[in-house]
Amino acid sequence: MRVGLTGGVASGKSTVSAMLAERGAVVIDADLLAREVVAPGTDGLRAVVAAFGEQVLGPDGSLDRPALGALVFADESKRRTLESIIHPRVRARAAEIEASAPAGALVVHDIPLLTETGQAASFDAVVVVDVPVETQLERMVTLRGMSEEDARSRVAAQATREERLSVATHVIENTGSLEELRARVDEVHEALAG
Repeated sequence: MRVGLTGGVASGKSTVSAMLAERGAVVIDADLLAREVVAPGTDGLRAVVAAFGEQVLGPDGSLDRPALGALVFADESKRRTLESIIHPRVRARAAEIEASAPAGALVVHDIPLLTETGQAASFDAVVVVDVPVETQLERMVTLRGMSEEDARSRVAAQATREERLSVATHVIENTGSLEELRARVDEVHEALAG
């Protein structure tokens, strides 16, 4: 069973992903793969530097994510350029991991931009972790120390809540307690693995 897992920034998708892994799912985390494909020495990092210049490199030669983020989240064409470098590499690496999963495994692809990249139809089911936009903004400002303007630009760079919900097979609302979240993850896991 191939499952796409998505949710807006600060929705709690990573927490849900970890809970599914605890329940035996093979989780393929696109964010981790996105870091892997631009690690020092990779062709992905060389392509990012060719597109955006040396100012996106830190002193150690690794990608300076805040510097790159400041460039791409303020300019849609630059964001699309970055996505054209990262997404194909992430998909190729995810396919390798999925191919090595045990037969019959529940394989969960944790993909923040699943809706934006039009991948929903390629999965047997899509799970959306959902919170109101106000909750996303509050979490980014309070928990991640972002300015409200930066938080709003990150939300605006993603699909709308309605767009994500329109591709959902299962919705996990994450505005309650951790116990409520665990209970809902159990229900969805049972439905997927059952």
